[in-house]
Amino acid sequence: MKLFDLHCDTLYRAYTENGSFNEDGYHISYNKTAGIAPYIQCMAVWIPDEYRGEAAKELFAGCIAKLGTELEKNNIPQCRTPEDIKAVERACGRGVILTVEGGAVLAGKLENIAMLKKAGVRMLTLTWNGQNELGDGVGVENAGGLTDFGRAAVKELEKNDIIIDISHASERLFYDAADLAERPFAASHSDAKSVTPHRRNLTDEQFCIIRQKGGVVGLNFCRDFLNKQATNAKMYDIIRNAEHFLSLGGEKTLAIGGDLDGADIPEDMSGIGSMPALYEMFLHHNYSEELLRDIFFNNASDFFSRYTASGK
Repeated sequence: MKLFDLHCDTLYRAYTENGSFNEDGYHISYNKTAGIAPYIQCMAVWIPDEYRGEAAKELFAGCIAKLGTELEKNNIPQCRTPEDIKAVERACGRGVILTVEGGAVLAGKLENIAMLKKAGVRMLTLTWNGQNELGDGVGVENAGGLTDFGRAAVKELEKNDIIIDISHASERLFYDAADLAERPFAASHSDAKSVTPHRRNLTDEQFCIIRQKGGVVGLNFCRDFLNKQATNAKMYDIIRNAEHFLSLGGEKTLAIGGDLDGADIPEDMSGIGSMPALYEMFLHHNYSEELLRDIFFNNASDFFSRYTASGK
């Protein structure tokens, strides 16, 4: 099977725990990817809410150094361009796309966007759950939207071909970003609020806005987002969320954003090694191979490939 996953926290975990991309105890280990090819993984540098200024930049720098070491050790290319993605697909190989989860990485300065671009960052989650210089996350009480700096940052990120990601955003920030964005944007790891009314999930209206703008939404495997009773969450709950988004016309919008190594996942899943079983479960529920190729790979691949300097 082909897999393009929009979000994981494996890089942050490997850096902060002095681990590797081959740890048996991690959700994602390249030792467990047999049967998955091509495989492109977006790896996020998570910036926790307590990190600000130089501390946030230093965390980013440490994760970048770790990424370089692990990619070289495993002979995995960093995909910076659409051509890089296509090369991995043609070779049925493996590739990594660098992303950042938390706009605090900018330390309140637009010139730091150049730092992200130089490192090959392709997507920035504007907030985590709390507040940063760009605006409020979903966990802020009486949350506002984008700050003046946040508005300027959205425009500058788009100019630099860095995708806007609104997972973790407050509702007001979501709508501010949606109104301001001139290019398609993503919710890299979010589920359906109509299925599970968790604050991190998307309303139907939010999903449809992303769809209408040509963006993508990655299905999150976090059990709290999948089922009202988190301890009862199972792999099938991922299908329940997919079915709801598909009922909203999401055939070309829906993707995978598992949040592996960053969330508690259903007890009948072990991580990346469970992806072939999830694919088979979709097949057994009468999903076509064509639709599954789109959800598991093509929609995300096409989205990144379209996100070029032309703005298309």
